[in-house]
Amino acid sequence: MKKSELEIMNRSFSILDQRRTKLIKEPATLKLKERVQKIRQYAVDHLDELIDLATQNLEENGVEVVHAKNGQKAREIIYKIIKESESSDTPKKSKSIIRSGKSHQNEKILVAKSKSNTAGEILLTEHLEEQKVEVLETDLGDRIVQMHYESRPSHPIGPAAHLDMENIAQIVSEFLDIPVEANPRPILNAVKDDILKKLPEIKVGITGANSVAAQDGSLLMVHNEGNISLLTLMDLHIILVGIDKVVPTIEDAVSVVKLETIYATGKKIPAYMNVVSSPSKTADIEQILLKDMYGAKRVVVVFLDNGRREGVKYDKESWWCIGCGSCIVNCPVYSVAGPEFGYRRHLGGRGIVVSRFLENDTVCSDSGLFKCTLCGNCTWECPLEIPTGVMVEEIRGKCVKEGIFKEEHSKIKDNVKKRGSPYTE
Repeated sequence: MKKSELEIMNRSFSILDQRRTKLIKEPATLKLKERVQKIRQYAVDHLDELIDLATQNLEENGVEVVHAKNGQKAREIIYKIIKESESSDTPKKSKSIIRSGKSHQNEKILVAKSKSNTAGEILLTEHLEEQKVEVLETDLGDRIVQMHYESRPSHPIGPAAHLDMENIAQIVSEFLDIPVEANPRPILNAVKDDILKKLPEIKVGITGANSVAAQDGSLLMVHNEGNISLLTLMDLHIILVGIDKVVPTIEDAVSVVKLETIYATGKKIPAYMNVVSSPSKTADIEQILLKDMYGAKRVVVVFLDNGRREGVKYDKESWWCIGCGSCIVNCPVYSVAGPEFGYRRHLGGRGIVVSRFLENDTVCSDSGLFKCTLCGNCTWECPLEIPTGVMVEEIRGKCVKEGIFKEEHSKIKDNVKKRGSPYTE
């Protein structure tokens, strides 16, 4: 990340920090924090039981459920579902290429997507585009990042936090080939109008889920822009969600997303909470149940493991995470390294910890394992009080024993052995 982008990101983080400072100290928030800690700890401790229950109840509600052991399997499953849907329903194809914003004669299948850190984890968009499936990001921040090839999302909730107004206006202007004034409303209108023009051509919506209620067979999604509501109305709604997002009840799920919203945005509650429990249906004609009213004809949930069960065995605290991104806001390393400190959409120290299970120890090391200062700021800022620094230190020790360490550290060790000092003469 460029120095200018780091400065903009840190300025954005500072504004967020100021907005939420008072709110996170309120008695109601502290009480909610205690409740969510218990919910998440219980959920992780009873993960397999809750996943089985969620699967059973979702299927009883009419939702199709598929389990993916790893990212490759999840990508293959989702692509297959899209292709089958395209073959059976013959949805419209578009000659407009979403990534370039310009017209070509190459016809591609179009799908629309909301913000999903789990999709980013498995590089879903990149895989689909390799298979000639164009992905339209509908979240404003993600769409801006999609327009700017050099960018990576810098915050799980605010992916374009590293770009200022002038940069964004230039990116949107060049991408859409129209003049866009460097003010929030003209930028928003330009991106929104472009997305809304494309959505009528699209029959498949892909979203994540912030929480899954096992006993109810329901998925809860939060957003402020209204885009997820639009995607849930498409003929086929695919929901990719990590198995770590499951909790016992819908009341628990709401508590989790309320706390996430407070820490992620500094607001008490999001603009929208979408609860999806089944495909669209009605019983308004003599109580006869009919499917396919206004919303999705099919809802397919893809539960992703991708190392989560293994991770729960060794560093289960890291899976308490509710995805608020609070840990990176005041992280001294992230403030100077940006997304390079972390693993894909799992940013910061916690992302480094889970990368060991999502990938391997080498990837964990390359994600910034030895960059962490172990200051403990992430734990202090985390509403779940995840002991990330402790886990990072333990993983470092294991990696060194396996011969995974930085060459510079080896030189320092040799200097200490030879001269009693880490410094060379």
